[in-house]
Amino acid sequence: MIAKQRKSFSCYLLIFLHVFLGIGALVGGGLLIIYPDGSLLSMSTDILETSPFDDFLIPGLILFVALGILPIITAIFLISEKSLKIAEKLSLYKETHWSWNSSLYVGFILNIWITVEVYMIQGVAFIHVFYIFLGIAIQFITLLPSVKEHYTNK
Repeated sequence: MIAKQRKSFSCYLLIFLHVFLGIGALVGGGLLIIYPDGSLLSMSTDILETSPFDDFLIPGLILFVALGILPIITAIFLISEKSLKIAEKLSLYKETHWSWNSSLYVGFILNIWITVEVYMIQGVAFIHVFYIFLGIAIQFITLLPSVKEHYTNK
């Protein structure tokens, strides 16, 4: 059996970014689910006027699952590198561990989420810029040769 090389700093940074994103989205999405009027986050439903939503329940659910649970699961499996058959079937790049693929997907999901949010509310705030850069950072670090090499199936 060939021993797996140690994770690089970039691998640990990627894991940290997923945990950071996941915890924030679990908290934010959870608060929007509990109080769909946005009051716990000092948000008014007035910003939803140009969106298809009357309150924050559906956006909160999407945030909680897609940008909360998924990045946390991805981080756990980036650490453990354990196999998960159903996730492997969703991987576009079969030569890499499925969690590497999931990391790339999370970056895309985050950037799409922020782009759609900005379009729907027809406004941009600092937090949108921050999270666009976070999504780009997740994708960039995922695609670094040292990270991809570490998660290449051998």
